[in-house]
Formats: sequence, structure tokens, C-alpha cells
Amino acid sequence: MHGGHAHGLEPSMGQRHAKRLAMALGLTCAITVVEVIGGLWAGSLALIADAAHMLTDAGGLALALFAIRFAARPATPRKTYGYLRAEILSALLNAVVLLLLSGYILYEAYQRVLSPPEIRTGVMLAVAVIGLAANFASMRLLASGADESLNVKGAYFEVFSDMLGSLGVIIAALIVMLTGWTLADPIVAAGIGLFIVPRTWNLLKQATHILLEGTPAAVDLELLKSRLMSIDGVVAVHDLHVWTITSGFDCMTGHVVVRDMGQCRRILSEARERMMHEFKLAHVTIQIEDQDFWESEKNLHA
Repeated sequence: MHGGHAHGLEPSMGQRHAKRLAMALGLTCAITVVEVIGGLWAGSLALIADAAHMLTDAGGLALALFAIRFAARPATPRKTYGYLRAEILSALLNAVVLLLLSGYILYEAYQRVLSPPEIRTGVMLAVAVIGLAANFASMRLLASGADESLNVKGAYFEVFSDMLGSLGVIIAALIVMLTGWTLADPIVAAGIGLFIVPRTWNLLKQATHILLEGTPAAVDLELLKSRLMSIDGVVAVHDLHVWTITSGFDCMTGHVVVRDMGQCRRILSEARERMMHEFKLAHVTIQIEDQDFWESEKNLHA
């Protein structure tokens, strides 16, 4: 019985975008302060809700950066994959916080509908425009990493929802300014909360799927098994598992039964090559078994 093992513990996708995350965090913190002051001065729920969202997102970005730095720590005998999962835990926490924030915004909007306050629309509009510009700049910083790292993707969605929030505040300010209809402010605030729920829920599901070690969406397990079975000399494939450690780092383990143990080196090499290049698996472990061993194992567990 022989085993094959291949891996590459390279820097995670999130680590490649740490500098851009730090810049986005700086912009988010700055505009949060401006929106808090402006929201209180203008008496606008939409602006205050956007400020609260920005504050939460600043915490999310800081958490994402912390997770990336933590994930860069080397592997140890007790943590053989290092701390790469810290990025997924960060994405999960960000999603939960965003869902809770959406509920808070909806509650505050309901209170404002019952008792609409006076709004200084000029201040509201000016601050919202500043927020829109800052959010757009942060989005541009994070866009390239959103497709590569789930952690960066979570941060991108936070900033993206902030940008939409700023747009909503601008629209609300213009409506109140032109028509005097103050209910536009809480309605837009509620819209901000409702808009981010499905996207945040999707992020939550992705993070949970990874933590439960589900098969990556990009990997067809049946196709992967058939590619192993198509190697000349392979009799059977069993105990096949594929899972994700962190974004861009998928792993696979499996048992391959061969007809002739004298061919195990060639079969192992070909199997590993197919797994890493056709399915983009970063960490591959294959156990080679002969037919007699496989039959005895099947009978033992029958």
C-alpha cells in the first residue's frame, strides 16, 4: 500500500489584498464620522442608518484585516493548516452582523414612520454625496479581490451596500427637499436594510458550507471520480472527499484501487496531476490500494 501527497500552503487570496482592505478601512472610518455628525445635525434616519451601517462595516473591514494577518501565521504541529480558516470565520461573523444591522434599520424606520422628525435636507444631501464618493472609491479598491477571497467578498458587499445606502439617502434628501414628504427618509432607510438581506444571506450560506466541509461549488464530485477511474490500471475509487480550507484553497483525499501495484507510481503521478490541474485542487492526498486489500476491507465492513 502506497500513499501520495501534494500540497502548496501559499499565501491565501485574502492576504494578497490586505493593503487595499486597509485603505478601504481608512475611508470607511472617515466617512462614518462625517455621517454620524451630519445625520444627527440633519435629523435624517436614512443618513443615521447609513452611518450605523458604515460603522459596522468599518468593524467588518478591521476584522477582515485581522483575519488575514492571523491566517498568515505559519502551520504548527497542532494546527497543520495554520490559521487559514480565520478568514472564513470572519466572513461568517460579518454576515451575521449585517443581518442584525438590517433588522435594526427596519425597526428604526418603523419608529420614524410613526413620528416623522424635521429634516435639514441640505446637510443630509451634502453628507450623502461625500459618502457616495468614499464608498465608490472603496469599491474600486476591493473589486479585484472580491472574486478571489470570500473574506474580501464580504468586505466588498459591505462597501457596496454602503454605496447603495448613500444613493438612497441622496434620493430621499431630494424628495424631501422638493416635495416636503418626510416619509421618504424612513422608507429609504428600510429599503437599505431590505436590499442587503439576500446578498448577506448568500454570504452566510457560503461561509457555513465551507465550515461544514461541503464540496466546493466549482467541483463536480462525480466527474472527478470518473477522471480517476479513467486512468489505465485503476479498478475502483472510494472514500473520496473534497472540501475547502479557505478561499482558493480546496483539498481532496481519496483511495484508489489498482490492478497492478507495480504501476502505482505512474498511476499516483497521473491521478495527482489530474486533480491539481483539471480541478484546481491545492492539496491532494491519495492512498493507493491493491485489489486484495480492498476486497478484505469490504468484507471486514460488510
